[in-house]
Amino acid sequence: MKAIVLNLDSKEKIKLTDVPESILGPGEVRVKIKAAALNHRDEWSRQGLYPNLKSGVILGSDGAGVVSEIGKGVDSFWLRKEVIINAAINWGDNQSFQGKNFEILGMPRNGTFAESVVVPADRLHQKPDHLTWEEAAALPLAGLTAYRALTYQGHLEEDENVLVTGFGGGVAQFAAQFALALGAKVSISSSSSDKIKKGLKKGASFGYDYTNPKWVDQAIVDSRGGFDLIIDGAAGDSFNQLIQVCKPGGRVVFYGATRGNPGKLEARRVFWNQLKIIGSTMGSDKDFRKMLQLVERKEIHPVIDKVFPLDQAIDAFDRMRAGEQMGKIILKP
Repeated sequence: MKAIVLNLDSKEKIKLTDVPESILGPGEVRVKIKAAALNHRDEWSRQGLYPNLKSGVILGSDGAGVVSEIGKGVDSFWLRKEVIINAAINWGDNQSFQGKNFEILGMPRNGTFAESVVVPADRLHQKPDHLTWEEAAALPLAGLTAYRALTYQGHLEEDENVLVTGFGGGVAQFAAQFALALGAKVSISSSSSDKIKKGLKKGASFGYDYTNPKWVDQAIVDSRGGFDLIIDGAAGDSFNQLIQVCKPGGRVVFYGATRGNPGKLEARRVFWNQLKIIGSTMGSDKDFRKMLQLVERKEIHPVIDKVFPLDQAIDAFDRMRAGEQMGKIILKP
């Protein structure tokens, strides 16, 4: 079958090639992929920024398709079902944090950028009827990350003021959509005026260009003293700006650090204002189920940026590296 594999010895670091299909083990299923979606971890793997990378592994965490084969012990109910795949494997029994055997589909285990993928049957969920294949593929990793950050970690309540930073990326898109669906008042930030305009059209109350030094003062005015909850995936030196726009008693939940570690932390402002700074990544099986329930109940449609065939995967990866996307980038076999 055709697949996109990591090839650390090549110029582009990824390669479309023929690979043999994996043999099904007990409790596993084969899913014929209809669509898959890129995440930053795929591009970071390409850049060599993850430990223990191995050439030959099929990349891709997000995917949706049809179950074409089931292994021993798997309920026949799943055969020929339209499904999406939960990429979080072996979370463990503790809702508070992932266990030591936790892994994400697509590295080191073969992932979804292929004509088919083998996964444990307990990673399957039926595809919501209102979603296209592309939308279904866009949902798992970023949707799960956003939902946990907002609800379990952020304890979002109706009518609260929420700021979602880096609007345009997959997790930020979902965080804004989910927060609106849960009754929050949502503001966004981005360095792109076009993305801000699109976010306002989708329901955001305010949008801020975080490269403008005056954005902090304006955000405090607009939010009437600061935000109850901030969802961030960048960190970096601008993290202190988030502390400034967080209202006393508020929460900052961050799920990534695309801009690196902060050079300093305004500790006095944090303790004096009784702020909570919370880390979050991915989510539990319970989080995934509740996220899907919200998507189905509110008929939420993931934002799709652009769809590429597998043989144009390099263009898709380059688009993610450049940060040009508005929503999720999709690959189709």
